[in-house]
Amino acid sequence: MERTLVILKPGVLQRRIAGEVLSRFERKGLKIVALRLRGLDRATVEAHYREHRGKDFYEKLLEYTLSGPVITAILEGENAVSLVRHLVGPTDVRESPPGTIRGDYAARTRLNIVHASDSPASAEREIALFFEPQDIVEWRDDNVSWY
Repeated sequence: MERTLVILKPGVLQRRIAGEVLSRFERKGLKIVALRLRGLDRATVEAHYREHRGKDFYEKLLEYTLSGPVITAILEGENAVSLVRHLVGPTDVRESPPGTIRGDYAARTRLNIVHASDSPASAEREIALFFEPQDIVEWRDDNVSWY
């Protein structure tokens, strides 16, 4: 099974839609194996968004991500990375169709409400930034057929 990282950014908590967003992943059969409400420190956010360093939106992205608590989650399932990316929709909210999380809830690209790993390699790196191995709960779900 593949794992991916999702970060529900401060706007999700401010708008009281965390349950709605998480339920979309669960309804698609993804399994939550780690979940945490937390405030982030600047060094972690800088490490997470290192590929954007130097871009015009970088500081605003950091500022927004640090503006309040976030929910970090590890989701598991077949092709979890691509499935989550599909559910989340394109980063540019003008291109995110209705029915996607960004299409339904995000108003501005720079205040995007959710981060989703863009590849299995990124997911592995990002998971290690936000979770320790002991934070991951292995559990069997007898209600799904992919076991």
